[in-house]
Amino acid sequence: MSHDDAPEGAPTPDQGVRPSQSLYLPLDLPLDFEAFYLGHQEPFHAYAEVHFGTREVAEEVIHEVFLQIHAGWTELLSSGSLEQGAWAIMRRAVHDRLEREGRAPAFVINGPIAQALAPALATARDKLQKMESTSGVYEAIAELPNRQFEVIVLRYILGYPTAKVAWYVGIDERTVGHHLRRGKERLRIKLGLPDERKKQKGERP
Repeated sequence: MSHDDAPEGAPTPDQGVRPSQSLYLPLDLPLDFEAFYLGHQEPFHAYAEVHFGTREVAEEVIHEVFLQIHAGWTELLSSGSLEQGAWAIMRRAVHDRLEREGRAPAFVINGPIAQALAPALATARDKLQKMESTSGVYEAIAELPNRQFEVIVLRYILGYPTAKVAWYVGIDERTVGHHLRRGKERLRIKLGLPDERKKQKGERP
């Protein structure tokens, strides 16, 4: 398929940007869909890539995701929750692909999660070093409720600022902060880490 088949306004190889398969969507797209695609294809691909480990598979999955979003575009617009509906389609596609292949997500939890849980992780460094692998941390994250899992991946693994996470997911920044706090607290409890807030209060004169 030629580069001329890409939607108008989408980046091309001649512009120095690597194209993704999801550029090759049906022609004659609604302008609001094109705007949504251009604003969301980056985090969709990044989210899929940290789960699958390769750009190629991520592009394949997200290509299908945007086809599904396009097919249900009118319904999504009328739902009043476009971003949340689209993210639900993307999350389901990623989950279903992983389930069919019988594997866990590919990303490795390291520095970003440690920073997110600091200072509790810092005080429990020896305990974490005794873990057989990082799977214990991942398993704890995987057990989070969907929204907490999602914002932690976007904020601490992919590194998006809170404002961007809020825009992508379709919730306000305060709600993102709420889910981040709840998610980190669940992880602290699951991993058996100390509550630094209580410790600090106890040290006050």
